[in-house]
Formats: sequence, structure tokens, C-alpha cells
Amino acid sequence: MRQTFDVRGGPDVARENLPKLREAMTQAGLDGFYVPHEDEFQNEYQPEANQRLAWATGFTGSAGAAFVLTDKAYIFVDGRYAIQIQDQAAKELLTIETFEPPGPWAFIEGLDLSGQTIGYDPKLMTPTAADGLKAALKDAGATPKAVSKNPIDKAWKGRPRQPMAKAYPLDTAFTGQVSAEKREQIAAHLKKKGLDAAVITAPHSVAWLFNIRGGDVKCSPLPMSRAILHSSGEADLFIAPKKVDDELRAHLGNQVAVHDIADLSKGLANLKGKKVQADPATASEWFFTTLKRNKADVVPAMDVCALPKALKNETELKGAQAAHDRDGVAIARFLHWIETKAKPGKTTEIDAVRTLEKIREESGELKDISFETISGFGANGAMAHYRVNKESSATFEEGHLFLVDSGGQYFDGTTDITRTVAIGEPTAEMKRHYTLVLKGHIAMTVVRFPEGTTGTHLDVLARHALWQAGMDYGHGTGHGVGSFLGVHEGPQRIAKGWNSVPLAAGMIVSNEPGYYIAGKYGIRIENLQYVVGPETIEGGDTPMFGFEVLTVAPLARNLIDLSLLTDEERAWVDDYHARVKDTIGPRLGDWPEVQSWLSDACAPL
Repeated sequence: MRQTFDVRGGPDVARENLPKLREAMTQAGLDGFYVPHEDEFQNEYQPEANQRLAWATGFTGSAGAAFVLTDKAYIFVDGRYAIQIQDQAAKELLTIETFEPPGPWAFIEGLDLSGQTIGYDPKLMTPTAADGLKAALKDAGATPKAVSKNPIDKAWKGRPRQPMAKAYPLDTAFTGQVSAEKREQIAAHLKKKGLDAAVITAPHSVAWLFNIRGGDVKCSPLPMSRAILHSSGEADLFIAPKKVDDELRAHLGNQVAVHDIADLSKGLANLKGKKVQADPATASEWFFTTLKRNKADVVPAMDVCALPKALKNETELKGAQAAHDRDGVAIARFLHWIETKAKPGKTTEIDAVRTLEKIREESGELKDISFETISGFGANGAMAHYRVNKESSATFEEGHLFLVDSGGQYFDGTTDITRTVAIGEPTAEMKRHYTLVLKGHIAMTVVRFPEGTTGTHLDVLARHALWQAGMDYGHGTGHGVGSFLGVHEGPQRIAKGWNSVPLAAGMIVSNEPGYYIAGKYGIRIENLQYVVGPETIEGGDTPMFGFEVLTVAPLARNLIDLSLLTDEERAWVDDYHARVKDTIGPRLGDWPEVQSWLSDACAPL
């Protein structure tokens, strides 16, 4: 559970391992090899055994890629890791280039690779990504080759073993629906579409469908597994035998056949002649080529579990609120600690992370953190996805801002919250920027919208006040959140980029506008909220959806410039703070000093 702060990478890693990779490439008859960050499961968090990009290059960020040739190598990262890569890359071996989704294809096609054979692992790339790479390689004069054995896996001596944590049932008290009902409903959908089966490759979807959880990766309670759901409602679950016990088999029931995950290719071969759905956004190219080779009729479409998983039922929403109320107590205690116990000149970013994790653990119900805490003081807070380590950890000083983005995993829900506070007296500039962000946050909370509205349609509301002042932020405004699953969940999203999935009742999304000044500070305010409705507003004639806020934690009153708020916005802040005080105040009886502090923190503006 504990977050670690060592930099498990750096220049020496590439100096040691790139020669080993090149030797394995040569033995495989390859002149080059493409190394994505993704693993076989396309997970946000990966077990150490699957962190191939980090092993080859020493880069430990959560997104990127490498392109290794016999005489040179390139490392591709996006703007989030512009500073980190400078510290981790062996610059004499790796040329640093910019990574832009969907991949570094424009750069690769500009290389002269005439007559070369370039390998890639089809189990690590979606069909779209693999097609982009192959097209770029052909334009560069190279021959792409899908390899059955990844040369990194061959060269990686002492590779950690794959995790074998036991999978376990998640009680219906938390899921609100038994697995059999979920399977029956989705099977009926498959049958209606004339499909025989769906291949489910995302571990989050497998966990949701079967009401199981595990411990194979940090921050997400996942068993690494795959599944095939048939239109009859029967299913095949592919999972390592060591993860399965009698309790799990009894939970799964007779309609679920449990297979060794090593036999997955055999399971796909059994779909010969069947009409099968698979998601090209989450299933690797290997799944599609294996199915087609075995003469299955493959229908590319969104993961059959993605939308029903996103539409939380009443039990899941009640659980989410309970988790957020519990988490709110921890956040209040932490913010009180920051204001009263953190010492400028002594307290560090790592101290803050450890204190927050300790407070969350004291609830007795925390299962894990939901992601590695972003603890950014001053200039570090200006990096939206900053991860503190022992080398980067800054010490608090007066007159700066501190941004902390964190979350917890509980049986009844997953939390994610960001608060920005001032250490010492804030400047007028800080207050202006914070308030502009707050105005966008409020707009994204109170908005009403008709059926068919997507997150793309709403994104501008969170940016409007900033845009009018000539400012913006470079990340999305909101992501979906799972129910004791991944903290980042689709298919819904609130961002500038197009999202085709309408927001619907029960979807949980984050609301997190921000503003960042490189070298100075970052500001972000994040609550989780869920879609409610639709209902017809008095005087209107079109049913409208809206949002209900889950997160209960005080905002930074001393960072609010009241002159920039409308009367309605001030009323919203006061109403929100009254709810925070009423919800978590009574839970702070064991900490009377925090209870008193909360009353002041939530006082009317």
C-alpha cells in the first residue's frame, strides 16, 4: 500500500540494458525494435515484470515509447515528463523526442530505414497503434515484423515473476448486482446484435463482470485475467490457477468455466466460425490476428462491459458516497495538519505524502491508495502529473502554494481529490488564479444539460473564466472513476478532444480544472461528482441532467478573491462548505482540534 519514492530508473539502466536488448534483437534477425509503455493488459499500473520500457531505457513515467536500432535509440515522452526524462535518460544513448498520441509515427516515417527489419510485439499494441507503426515503418523503407517472442523478455535476466495474488469475490453488498445477472443482461445484448460471444480483455472489465477483485497491480485491485462471454450467458475465465481457490470457484458458479490463462489461445481457437466482438481500444493486435487465423468472424466494437460498468447502480453510488464521506474525514485531518503542524524549512513533499497515507490508513478500511499521490510544492506543483521522489522532494517555504492530488481504494468506492493550499500568506496573483479555477469548477458542478450531451460539449465551461483572462490548462477536465476499480475509467470523459459517449445517470466523473505557471506553482481543484436526472426544470420543457457532488472537503478560503465571484458562486461555496461541515464535522469527535478548525474552514464567505 505504501507509496515508494526511489527513482527505479535512470541513465545507468539504459547503459546496462540497451546492449542486452540489441544482442537479443540481432539473434532474432531484427535491425530495430519498438518498445511501447503498454503491457499485455493495457493497464494504467503494471506489475514490475511487465515494465519493459523502464527496463530498456530507465524511464519510469506512465506514458511514452522507445525505438531501438542497432546504432541509435530514441525515447519518446509527452510534456508531463519533460523534466523527468532529462534526469533519467542516458543522453549519449537515447535521443529525446516528443510523444504525441496516437504515437511517434511522423517521426519514425521520417527516418531512413531502407532494407531494415523492425520488430514489434503484437501483444502490447492495439490494432490501431500497430497499424500506425507499420505504416510509418513502410514509409521509412523498413519491413515491420510481429514477433512471437519479445527480445526484451529474452534479454531480461532476473526478471521479476508475474504476480500471483489470490483473486477473491466482492460481496453483492458492494456491487449491488450478482455476476449472473450482469452476464445475462450482456448476453441478451450480444444475442440481439446477432453475436455469439464477446472477448473481454481488460482486467477492469473482467473484475466488474464476475464481481471479483485481486492484488496483481498497485493502486487497482485487479486480478490479471481475460474472459469470453457467450450469448448463452455462459463464460470462460482465463486466470492463473494459483489465483483461484474453492471460495472463488463457488462464487463463480457452474456457468463459468475456469481455465489456465496459458490456454487463452486455445480458448480463442474454440471460437472458430463464431461471430465475436472485441474492443480494438483495449484488445491487442494479437487477439484480432489469433481470432481471424482461427476463422472467427471478428466485429470490432467497444468493450461490452465498459458502458454498464460506468453506469453505477444505487448500491454503488451509495457506496461511493460512504467512501467519500470517510475519505473526507482523512482529508480534513490532513489539511489541518498542513495548516498547523507542517513546518516551513523542515516539512517536505514526502512528509506530506506519508502523513496523508497514515491518516487514511487509520480509518481501518483503506485497501490501497488509488494512484501515487501527487504532492507538489511550489514549482513542482506546476507539473500536472508530478510524482515526488527522494531526489525531487521539495521543502515547504513561506509564500508558496502546495498542490496535493490523492485518492483511496475502499471496498465501497474509489476516491480522487485535489486541493491547493497556501503555505504562508498568498499573493494577489495566486488568489486571482485560484479563483478563476474555482469559477470553472463551480460552472462544471451546477451545469444542466440535455440527453445526448458528451463531456466534450461541457469542457469549455470549466475553462471559460480562464479563457476570458487569456489562460488555459493542458489536461482534460474530467475522467470516469470506477467502483473499487480503476481511478481512471472510461468510456466517458470531459476534455477538449472528442468523446462520443453521452453522459448518463450514474456515471461518476472528476471535475478538475487547473492553472499552472512553469517554475512557480500549480493550482487544481478536484471533486468527484455523478450524473443525476433527467428532470424537467420549472418553466422549462426539456428534461435535463445534472451533477451531484461526492467529495466533501473544504476549499482554501484564503485563496478566494471574493471580488471575482458572482453572488451565485459565493452562495455555492457557502452551501458546499455547509454540507462539508454537516457531513464530516460530527465524524471528527476524536479530533476536537480538527473539528474546531473545520468550522472556521467552512465558515460563510
